[in-house]
Amino acid sequence: MPAPVFVLHGVANRDPEGFTAAVAALQAATGISMVPVYWGDLGAEDRFITATLPARDAGRMPVIGPGSMLRDASPHAVPSYFFADRRPHTEDQLEVVGAALREELDTDPGILRDTPRSGGASPDDIMSYLAADWPDTRWLSQTNDPALLIETGRALAQALLDAHTDEYAEYGYEGLRGEPADEPGRLRELVKRRLRDLDRVVGAAVGAVAGRINDAVRTRFGPGTTRFLGDVLVYQRHRDAIHARVRARIDEVDPRLGCDPEHPVKVVAHSLGGVIAVDMATAREPLWTEQLVTFGSQSAFFHVCDPRGGQLQPYSGHTPVQLPTSLGRWTNLWEPLDMLAFAASQVFKLSDGSTPIDRPVPHSATTGLWTHSAYWDLPDVAAAIAEAMSGLSAGANQCDGY
Repeated sequence: MPAPVFVLHGVANRDPEGFTAAVAALQAATGISMVPVYWGDLGAEDRFITATLPARDAGRMPVIGPGSMLRDASPHAVPSYFFADRRPHTEDQLEVVGAALREELDTDPGILRDTPRSGGASPDDIMSYLAADWPDTRWLSQTNDPALLIETGRALAQALLDAHTDEYAEYGYEGLRGEPADEPGRLRELVKRRLRDLDRVVGAAVGAVAGRINDAVRTRFGPGTTRFLGDVLVYQRHRDAIHARVRARIDEVDPRLGCDPEHPVKVVAHSLGGVIAVDMATAREPLWTEQLVTFGSQSAFFHVCDPRGGQLQPYSGHTPVQLPTSLGRWTNLWEPLDMLAFAASQVFKLSDGSTPIDRPVPHSATTGLWTHSAYWDLPDVAAAIAEAMSGLSAGANQCDGY
């Protein structure tokens, strides 16, 4: 009878019954005999972690409105993570806005094109007014997003084309469809007001998105990340005790397993459980591991930041670190939105010269944004585990592409 696959859970698992049920479901999905290895009671004390998190509403971006700090703030206070990394250049922004504005104006055969009517104003005039007022915008002047800039140009053009009703009687301007204004200053005032309106809409939209992201970070990412950090800190201090727990669970099945090359084990591990599995397989007295499947794991990240020791050399940045023969094969699964999952193939290489297989699993919309715990229920994960444990080739390294 073949030895079972041992399954290690990851961080923040304080539910042995729930973990056992998850392994049973994974066993049913893969058709492979599995043994859960629970170590969560040796992890961090996480009952009171929420007491360390800021209140949900404390950091929420305020809504745009009278007296709000966003309206009165410096343009440089715009959160950079809503826009592109490169600092925007006004000339580039206005080139995109201007092209969209001209295109929108050209769709109306009855309005001005490049040549102004007698006494009227051309698109060049409009762009000169826009260039003068653009630096005063709080939000638009901070973006490199071409889609947003294009829509700004289109919306501004439509606002000018439609400005022929009593709505603008106070300015004495009948719009580009009507008779040209007698005073260019009135057109400039119209451009300035519409630009200010568009900028305020963008700010309100960003504020609304920021509030939702803030809630997601604090309610989903915050506790999950802090529990992850808590277990990592405890593992660094109590590594021997956690390794002993894993070894004891294997011994319950067969004390010969993992002790030599003739009796290697097969291991499936999630998150920090994958770090534990790699640490044990590469220790001075290793857990001989024939096949390892990790998902949502961080071994490469930890080794690059702080070499793990054992039989592993530090990562030089030039060539992958040689893994010992005690770790035979390694498939590393990762989900595109899992911020706690890292690739292994650029940092490590197996003893036969090949690299661990970094294999992405597709994102499922039903998992939401916090995907670190979603692997257990993904059919692609079960399929990849079954494939790896059966000895079938998992295909070429697929680290790129997600």
